Amino acid sequence: MTDPFPVLDLRDAAGSEETRAAFLNRLRKAIHEVGFFQLVGHGVDDAEDMLELARRFFALPEPDRLALNILDSPLFRGYSELGREHTKGIPDQRQQLDIGPEQPATTSAPDDPAYRCLIGPNEWPEAMPELRPAIESWIARLTDLSHRLLRLMLESLDAPAGFLDDVVDPDPQIHLKLLHYPGPTRPSEDDGSGQGTGIHNDLGLLTLLVQDDNGGLQVAVEEDTFVDVPVIPGAYVVNLGELLEVATRGYVRATLHRVVRPAPGVNRYSIPFFYNPRLDATMQPLPSPYVEGAGGVIDVADNPLFALYGDNVMKGLVRSFPDIVARHHPALAAAAKSTSA
Repeated sequence: MTDPFPVLDLRDAAGSEETRAAFLNRLRKAIHEVGFFQLVGHGVDDAEDMLELARRFFALPEPDRLALNILDSPLFRGYSELGREHTKGIPDQRQQLDIGPEQPATTSAPDDPAYRCLIGPNEWPEAMPELRPAIESWIARLTDLSHRLLRLMLESLDAPAGFLDDVVDPDPQIHLKLLHYPGPTRPSEDDGSGQGTGIHNDLGLLTLLVQDDNGGLQVAVEEDTFVDVPVIPGAYVVNLGELLEVATRGYVRATLHRVVRPAPGVNRYSIPFFYNPRLDATMQPLPSPYVEGAGGVIDVADNPLFALYGDNVMKGLVRSFPDIVARHHPALAAAAKSTSA
């Protein structure tokens, strides 16, 4: 592909019949050939304000951040120090705040599926009360944008635009992270891997990412060949998750990507928004001529793909947060150990 990260203008989708057709054609090529693109003309234009909020959150005194310690949350919500989340068993060198759907606390029954533990409220910093309303407003607008984009993706595949509506309505399992990647401040902090976030796929339907001007996001455009994603002011980097790959029998790609740790003295901030099915939703193949001719999803040994989103997300959380699993979900830890033995 000569244009590995095409820039698509969402306003073209509302243009003339010819302009809309050209937009859908470019969209189909982007999600099939590389699984990443940049989106402009989207109308959600306060990303810089959100990045500034992220900077202010990570500048809070450490006790204020640790009051939201994710280790205390069986819902996998809250603040993570450097190295708390793992990718492929290696600690990621980033701080983060994990936020999910704001829901009342629930009590799980013994026979409930494991993913029921993810239902409940978020952790919000008392020292920064303006963060919650800003994030909740942004989540609402990004949810609407993601749903519109998902329907356009299906239309680009000659599938009914609303075919996946029932897997996200009425409660998509959205997930937002505020991320801070600090460059090493002394040699002892540099493990030599360069890993900010390790190589991975996203777990759900699609991701919208805002990144600052320090870059660092890299995508595997070919096997073992990673390319830097350019920083375009005002653009969202869009990529696809494993559940959309499942629904299209592998026609669209949940492409491997990573984040390289910044250089010493450099701080990178980004905010990914993950748009996912309901926890109890199961993906069905899209009725699309492109999907009918696809070869199917290929599982790799250490990453089976589950059509039920709740199962797929728990797969990711169990391997990413071993300390939380051991503290709050020992049965899951034992099951994971048995499976890998």
